[in-house]
Amino acid sequence: MNLGKYPAFIEKPIKASIKPIHEVFITLVSAFLVAAGTNLFLVPHHLLSGGVTGVASIIGYMTGWNISLLYFVLNLPLIAWGWRAVGRRYILLSCLSVVSTTWFMAIIPQYQVTKDPILGAIFGGIVSAIGIGLSLRVGGSTGGFDIVGSIVTYKHDFAMGNILLILNGIVILVLGFYKSWDLALYSMLSTYIKGKVVDMIHVDHIKVTCFIVTKKKDEMLCQLRKLHHGITCMHSEGGYSEEDNYMLMTVTTRYEVPAVRKTVMATDPKAFMNVVQSTEILGRFKRPRRS
Repeated sequence: MNLGKYPAFIEKPIKASIKPIHEVFITLVSAFLVAAGTNLFLVPHHLLSGGVTGVASIIGYMTGWNISLLYFVLNLPLIAWGWRAVGRRYILLSCLSVVSTTWFMAIIPQYQVTKDPILGAIFGGIVSAIGIGLSLRVGGSTGGFDIVGSIVTYKHDFAMGNILLILNGIVILVLGFYKSWDLALYSMLSTYIKGKVVDMIHVDHIKVTCFIVTKKKDEMLCQLRKLHHGITCMHSEGGYSEEDNYMLMTVTTRYEVPAVRKTVMATDPKAFMNVVQSTEILGRFKRPRRS
């Protein structure tokens, strides 16, 4: 059977069916990492990961209640807020992450991997941050303050790691007053590392400007318009060849650059593209809506 006539019709359904499976798998892996970072590195030293996990940990330390159950209950109002503010798909993935993290926290023993609280703070922050970053990359979150941070980032383009650092810092101050300033400072170290690692993985807030030089202006415009961002067209001339070209300029996020690159190369393999990080953007910038 010759399938050469139908590559587009076959490729899109396959990609559409694989994408949800990939997102669910990454969400489960991220939940495991968050739970492992908490139970193996932070909780044994009575350190906080910040956010709702930190609030649940403080309540658990004070009352002896189950931390994983507290984590689940405290996430419910934030999930309801995120459903209205961000989108259904984002919250469904976040719900899966919260439930999975709760389950992993319940089955992973609170085992002290290292006796050094500094090492616990460092590696607890790194492992948890990788989980948070992976969840954000597939369009979800690990719940808690990640939902608050995602809403603020989506509306105002602030760095997610900085938002989490501020929110988590407030929670950690409570630990300092309640128990020990040494533990609070160790926890702040973990939170700082977590924020930096999250920003390395979650790059949706970083803007870049793509300059594309091509002879196929109309075809390129037709494809780039599908990526939701504005495009400026300028007539250009080759400095050596003196041939007429068109330069298309569009501002997008670093996370979307692979899609732009793929579109440009598929439309005109001879095109030239230069990507420059944008330090500041004024005026209209359209962000793709989350479903």
